[in-house]
Amino acid sequence: MKKITGMAVAIMFFWSILHSVSAQTGKLEFSLEDMVNYQFSPQSVRGLKSMNDGEHYTTLEKSSKVTEFSYKTGDTVAVIFNIKDLKNEKFKTISDFQQSSDEKKIMFYIDRERIYRYSFTASYYVYDLVTKKLTPVSENGKQQLATFSPDGQFVAFVRQNDLFITDLNSGKETQVTADGKKNEIINGAPDWVYEEEFGFSRAYEWSPDSRYLAFMRFDESKVHEFNMTMYAGSAPTIKENELYPENRVFKYPKAGEANSVVSIHVYDTGTKKIIKMDVGTETDQYIPRIRWTKLTSTLGILRLNRLQNKLDILFANAGDGKSKVIFTEENKYFIDEQVFNDIKFLDDKKQFTITSEKDGWNHIYLYNFEKGTLNQVTSGKWDVTDFIGVDEKNKLVYFESSETSPLKRDLYCIRFNGKDKKKLTSDEGTNNAEFSSNYKYFVNNFSNVSVPAKVTVCDNNGKLIRMIEDNRKLNDTLKYYHFNNRELFSFKTSENVDLNGWMIKPPGFDPAKYSGPNSQEVRDSWGLSWENYIAQKGYIIVCVDGRGTGGRGEEFRKMTYKQLGKFETIDQVEAAKYMGSLPFVDKNRIGIWGWSYGGFISASCMVKGNGVFKAGIAVAPVTNWRFYDNIYTETYMRTPQENPKGYD
Repeated sequence: MKKITGMAVAIMFFWSILHSVSAQTGKLEFSLEDMVNYQFSPQSVRGLKSMNDGEHYTTLEKSSKVTEFSYKTGDTVAVIFNIKDLKNEKFKTISDFQQSSDEKKIMFYIDRERIYRYSFTASYYVYDLVTKKLTPVSENGKQQLATFSPDGQFVAFVRQNDLFITDLNSGKETQVTADGKKNEIINGAPDWVYEEEFGFSRAYEWSPDSRYLAFMRFDESKVHEFNMTMYAGSAPTIKENELYPENRVFKYPKAGEANSVVSIHVYDTGTKKIIKMDVGTETDQYIPRIRWTKLTSTLGILRLNRLQNKLDILFANAGDGKSKVIFTEENKYFIDEQVFNDIKFLDDKKQFTITSEKDGWNHIYLYNFEKGTLNQVTSGKWDVTDFIGVDEKNKLVYFESSETSPLKRDLYCIRFNGKDKKKLTSDEGTNNAEFSSNYKYFVNNFSNVSVPAKVTVCDNNGKLIRMIEDNRKLNDTLKYYHFNNRELFSFKTSENVDLNGWMIKPPGFDPAKYSGPNSQEVRDSWGLSWENYIAQKGYIIVCVDGRGTGGRGEEFRKMTYKQLGKFETIDQVEAAKYMGSLPFVDKNRIGIWGWSYGGFISASCMVKGNGVFKAGIAVAPVTNWRFYDNIYTETYMRTPQENPKGYD
C-alpha cells in the first residue's frame, strides 16, 4: 500500500448546470478514450543508466537496442547491443538490461511472468560484447533476480525458492541452497509482505570482491495462508485452460499475526560453505535490508523491532558470523522505510550516511563508526524529501527538499560539514534529478501546475547544458483544447490547521454562473488526466492533503499514529465544508472518491461526514485494519492486542 496511494483523496465538487464546453468555445473536448489511452501524457526520458566514466549514459530504445549517449552533447556514441543482431526469432523484444561492472557484458531477459508487485520469473541471457557470444544463465527453468557479480565472472539467481550461481566462464551452475519450498522456505528473495511493504524483491547481495554471497532466508512455515481466486482470459479470446479460475494460496501475515522468521547467511564461493550470521536471539523482528560495507568481509545488517520504532545496524563477519551493533536509532512513533535506502557506506571505510527525524524534520546525518560520532549535515524546519547521493571525492551531498515550500521540490548540494549549501535548480515547481556516476552532470525532470514535464541536462553547478525534452508538441496540441490547469490553494480548518490543495475548474469557468501515512498529492506539478475530462462536464475537482501527509515535518506526518482514519477523515470533511462555503459550489452536491488508503478515507467520510458528501466511491478500500498485512498496519497502529481502541 505504501507505494500506491498513501493518504491521497480527490474530492469532486458538482456544478449544478451542465452544458457543452465546446459549444461555447469552439475548442475540442477531451474524450474518455483520450484519458484511458494516455493521449496527453507528457514525453519524458526514463531508464537512463550512467556509465562508469560519468560522461555517457545508456538507454533501452524501442525495447530492442541499448544505445550509448553523451551527457554533454546528446549525440549517439554507439549502439551497444541490438537484439536484431542475434538473428533469432526467439528474441523479439527485451524488457530491461544490466551491464557488468567492466561494461563488457550485458544481461537481459525475455518471457517475463509476474509473481507479486515487483517480482517475476524470466529467462535471462548474457551477451558478451567482445566475443559476441550469447549464453543462457540457466537451462534448467526460469530464473528470478539474476545479477552479475562485481567482477562480472558469475551470475547469481533464484529459482523455486533456492539460490544458484552460474560461472560464466565454464557454464557450470552451482546450487547454493537446497531447502527452498513453496509457502515454507525462501532463499534469496523476500516473502510477499516484505516485498510489498519494505519495497524490495532481491534478498541477496554480492560482496565487493565477489567472494561472498550474503542472502536472507525466510521461514514462513508458521505464517497463516490466504486463498485468492485468480481469473484469467476474457471473451471472446478466452482459452480452454482459462475456463476455470485458479485458487492461489500464499502466506499473508495479518495485523498481530506471525511473520516469517528471517535469518542471514553468507556463502563463500571459495570454500562452498555457508555461515549463519548472528542477528540476535529475538525472532519476532524484521531485517529490512542487508548491505556490504567497504570493510573487508564485513556485512551490514539492518535490524528493526516488531514495533518498527528501533533500528539497529549490525556489522557481521562473513568468516565466522559474529556480529556487533554499531549504531542504534529510535523514534517515538516509527522509523520510515526511506531510512533503509539512505544508508550508504562510504569508501573511506569509516563513515556512512543516514537520514533521521530526530529534530522533528527529515535530515541527513553522517555517522563515523570509528569515533562513534553523529554529525548533522542538513538542518532547518523543512524535510529532505529525497537523498540523492554522495560525491565522496569533493565531500558533497546531493538532495531534494521542501525548503522553499511543502508544495515544491528543489535540488541542493551541501558539504559534509553542513556548510556552503547551494540550490541547483531555478525553475519553481517540482524538480527531480538523477546524477551521472561521477556527479558531473544531472538529468532534471521539472514541471509545475502550468508547465508539462521539461527534461534537461545540467552540470553539477546547476548550469543548463541542453534540453532533452520540452514537450513542445504537447503544448501545441493543447492549444486546440479548452481546459484549465490545476490551481493551488490553502485554507484554515475549524481546528486552526492549514491545509493545502489543488483545484481544477471547468473550462469557461465564471463564478457568476454557478449556484453557489507519508504521501503527498498536492504539489506544484503538472497533471492532465481523467480529472480534466470530468471537469469539462461541469465539475470542479479538488484534492486536499490532510494531516498525515508528507513534506511538513514529523509531527504533521505522524500525528495519525495509532488512530488511522481519524484526522484524515476530519480534514477531508473540513475541505468539503470549506468548498461548500464558496459562492460557486453547490454544497448539496459534493462527492468524494479514493483508492486503497484513499478508499478507506472515502468510505470513512461517507460514514462520519454527517451528510456532507452526497456520493462516495471507494476503490479497493481497507475496511478493517485487523484484516490488512502486519508490516504496514502495525507501523501506524501497533498490534490489535496493544491498540484495540485504535483498530475499533
